[in-house]
Amino acid sequence: MPFLNISTYRFVELDDLPALRDRLEASAAAAGLKGTILVAREGINLFMAGEEAALRHWIATALHAEPPFAELPTKDSFSDTMPFQRLKVKIKNELIRMNHPTIQPQQGRAASVEPATLARWLAQGHDDAGRAVAMLDTRNDFEVDAGTFEGAHDWRITKFSDFPAAFDAHRAELEGKTVVSFCTGGIRCEKAALYMRERGLPEVLQLESGILGYFAATGGAAPGWRGECFVFDERRTVAADLAPGDLPPCERVAGLEPS
Repeated sequence: MPFLNISTYRFVELDDLPALRDRLEASAAAAGLKGTILVAREGINLFMAGEEAALRHWIATALHAEPPFAELPTKDSFSDTMPFQRLKVKIKNELIRMNHPTIQPQQGRAASVEPATLARWLAQGHDDAGRAVAMLDTRNDFEVDAGTFEGAHDWRITKFSDFPAAFDAHRAELEGKTVVSFCTGGIRCEKAALYMRERGLPEVLQLESGILGYFAATGGAAPGWRGECFVFDERRTVAADLAPGDLPPCERVAGLEPS
């Protein structure tokens, strides 16, 4: 497959956002890349695609050359066609809008569980302390409909800024359990985990590297997963082996961003 697709994010304090945006846009355009790069005071979030050699060279010489993004890992997959129509590099107030300024992941990450450990917990039916595991899908309802973990809590939110109110309404469902929040790549479930901790729920973890990281780490087996994973490009979904999915492209999603 000729096109490499990457996604990655990092919560980190950034300044001089216009200059950073201009550097990333110029270097990505020169490399012939397409996709979306979002920068905010709290960090970076990006979904990019291009010819493999060009994209890997850009990661090494442009992205990693920025000190806040040094050695930033990517989640990789491949496709036969370019899944983005154009390149967009944008400055945002929040990488993913939650409207809770006390939630600042750039000041400290949420505790996480590695994919291999989660797979073992799901197989044995509890965590290593014997507590039941509650899988919590923090994505929008249409994303959940494409696929999710079996038995996951799905509160039918339509945008991520609805999550705090949904949690407050459904908190009792999670009491006494080890809660694992998950999302596509990790960015939403990290903020969600921090919010739940702030609200006093003690046993909360995020799934390290999100669903895409779980697919990669489990070699496509994805224990406990059902369906495909919605992605915000023209592939629309990817299967557990990270190949483009089978969900019919009934609507255009080019340019759509997680909300």
